[in-house]
Amino acid sequence: MSAVKECLVCKTPSTEIPVTKFYYQESEFYICPQHIPILIHNPQELIGLLPGADKLTGG
Repeated sequence: MSAVKECLVCKTPSTEIPVTKFYYQESEFYICPQHIPILIHNPQELIGLLPGADKLTGG
């Protein structure tokens, strides 16, 4: 059985919304379309949700 695929930010599962997989620090994560802009422009908002997010800078 596979692990639940849910948005890193809002925790909504892929059974309810589409999620996109991305890789960071040799791990895989999922994020929904609503929160992709946070990953791109304001990754500091992911501190506490994404390991090492404090080292990321927005575009």
